[in-house]
Amino acid sequence: MLKTYQQTINSEVKFKGISLHSGKISNVKLLPAEENNGIIFKRVDLREKNIIKADYNNISSTVLCSTLKNFSGTKVSTIEHLLAAFYIVGIDNITVEIDNEEIPIMDGSSKEFIHILESVGTKKQKKKRKYLKILDKIDLKHENKFISIEPSEMNFEVQFQLNYDNPVIKDQKNCVNFSYDNLKEVYSSRTFCLLKDIEKIKKIGLAKGGSLKNAIVVGEDKILNEEGLRNENEFVNHKILDLAGDFLLSGYRILGKVNCYQGGHSLSNMFLKKLLKLKSSFAFIEIEDNKLTNNSKSQESIKIAVNA
Repeated sequence: MLKTYQQTINSEVKFKGISLHSGKISNVKLLPAEENNGIIFKRVDLREKNIIKADYNNISSTVLCSTLKNFSGTKVSTIEHLLAAFYIVGIDNITVEIDNEEIPIMDGSSKEFIHILESVGTKKQKKKRKYLKILDKIDLKHENKFISIEPSEMNFEVQFQLNYDNPVIKDQKNCVNFSYDNLKEVYSSRTFCLLKDIEKIKKIGLAKGGSLKNAIVVGEDKILNEEGLRNENEFVNHKILDLAGDFLLSGYRILGKVNCYQGGHSLSNMFLKKLLKLKSSFAFIEIEDNKLTNNSKSQESIKIAVNA
């Protein structure tokens, strides 16, 4: 269901866990934030220049995760699963305090983040939420990857297809409507990697905190995790989860139907940059008494909202 008003959390909540790539323990505190604050990361291990806004323009790297960097070079990485949890629970405004450079990986999905957010609950705020509604089809091709978005009433739908040269993953395809579907299988789906790629990843200094407790490891003909998969579409569902988190970096909840083939963090970021430059292809709307109010038909209004 679409919400009329912005939301934050009722009270602060803390958690900690190992970081997937650095292998360090990160302590995190989530705090309520005022209307129109958006999602802000604050590196409390640093005394100054420690604020990083969750914005697609602040993405500095998309190698195996999404990394944000502010103007002074302060970073926070592996943000996508937490952002996806914010999207699913309906959080618009929140401050994320962290004493390290990387968000904990938890179990490799958004499930634990969802439970943490649900434990404190959400609070309706006074300002209305703005949605970015797609008016015209937009697409992007990059190498062997493809992504597009087209109008879709008042829904955010994602159709995603994977094509792996691996007999376990093979071809997986799924379509999820974030407005109406039960999203449990999506937010419970874990990150995954091929066994043959682990050494390559570690050679570039990543996945130091990776284990069978926080990732699915796929061998040549079997899954190494004893418990197996959580759902039959777990691989593609996790990609859909990542996309939802990355799309929240637009600063809005997007209303449209996404079709993605072999996508990932890099493609999503490139696509957001293209989309938000094509101002005639979308409009900002609000919901009032189950009716839509278009408050951004002019180019000037759109520019102000995007740069806010």
